[in-house]
Amino acid sequence: MNAHSSAPIGIFDSGVGGISVLKEAVRQMPREHFIFFGDTKNAPYGTKSKEDVLNLCRGIVEMLLQKGCKAIVIACNTATSAAAAFLRAEYASLPIIGMEPALKPASLIRQDGIVLSLATPGTIAGEKYAHLYALYGEGVASLPCPGLMEFAERGELAGERLNRYLRELFAPYSDQKVEAVVLGCTHYVFLKDAIQAFFPGVPLIDGNEGTVRQLIRRLDALNLLAPPDAAGKVELLSSGGPEAIAQMKALLEL
Repeated sequence: MNAHSSAPIGIFDSGVGGISVLKEAVRQMPREHFIFFGDTKNAPYGTKSKEDVLNLCRGIVEMLLQKGCKAIVIACNTATSAAAAFLRAEYASLPIIGMEPALKPASLIRQDGIVLSLATPGTIAGEKYAHLYALYGEGVASLPCPGLMEFAERGELAGERLNRYLRELFAPYSDQKVEAVVLGCTHYVFLKDAIQAFFPGVPLIDGNEGTVRQLIRRLDALNLLAPPDAAGKVELLSSGGPEAIAQMKALLEL
């Protein structure tokens, strides 16, 4: 791979959730050129087989490489679990940064209560999550949330239907001392206000900031960070057409 420092960074997700990672990347890396792809047509990934997710990710990476990307960020916990190791083996010279549920920082907060870890069924069933849980899972209640990411995909970030879903989801933990909530899907970041209402004063933790820090470290080590005089730029692409791109723009501006 003969990338140039002014080349773009590719970021992709199963839909619009990865915009939360893009926002953090733009904040920390304002001089970079980002190309974001949301695979809205094939969302959600969290209920697909590992093989299906891997094949979708391969196609997206190839498309981003054709656009000259110098690095790839998999802004999806499910896709990271299913595909990151395979993609790194196939594209050995390409920096590929993945996501992981923030169990480690949450474990540092927990004292005598529990950590509630929210994620898609695909993420919780994956090997990466199992590894994290083995290291930092003491006091962690893993809660698969089928259907939750679709609220963000629809732009339904508040309202009675979302509140009813969350009320039923969190009911088994209403009498427990929850000391931290892990947002183990990038879509859930856009639902923070609704989730927070059920856990007043409890820290909600996501992996976005740490993911971007890792991206910076990798590019810095390869002398691939954008030059000081570069002007930042964001391109939004989607398999879901103009409506999906309009929603991405709206989320990016939140």
